[in-house]
Amino acid sequence: MSSTPPLYTDPDIDHAEGDLPASWSRRLREGSAEDEVDMTPMVDVTFLLLIFFMITAAFALQKALEVPPQQEQEEAASMTIEELEADSIVVRVDGDNVFWIGSPSWSEERRAPSKQEMRVKLREAREGLSSSAGPPKMLVQANGDAAHEYVVAALDAGSSVGVEEIQLLSYEDGDL
Repeated sequence: MSSTPPLYTDPDIDHAEGDLPASWSRRLREGSAEDEVDMTPMVDVTFLLLIFFMITAAFALQKALEVPPQQEQEEAASMTIEELEADSIVVRVDGDNVFWIGSPSWSEERRAPSKQEMRVKLREAREGLSSSAGPPKMLVQANGDAAHEYVVAALDAGSSVGVEEIQLLSYEDGDL
């Protein structure tokens, strides 16, 4: 019979051929509890991550603006600014990101330095329109130097006060 050396030999332990070290055989027989992993903390962390992602995903709402068909856009492009402003609420965003709101029922434009004031004045303009003129319209005139954030705020404010038709016009200093 050929003798095969054990894979692991400890010089402190006397081995018989084919026998395991005494400490190994004792561990195998006992099935020690220290070899098991406690999964409770991992399950807790998983549930916390799941709750976090569910809460943050619930607030990702998408907004959209309806774009009129190409034919209506061509008709609007042939109109002058005076014709567009005649029966519309006009929100002008100047190069300094200040809102100027005009209404057919007002004699002059009103200044709104903040988004909140712009929404208040836009509601006033919407309430001042007569319902016999048809659905309310709004024209947003944005200066080329105006921040995109303020132009979008004006478009959103028009939607939130119930304006059904919103048009966007960009201009540079000296155009109007």
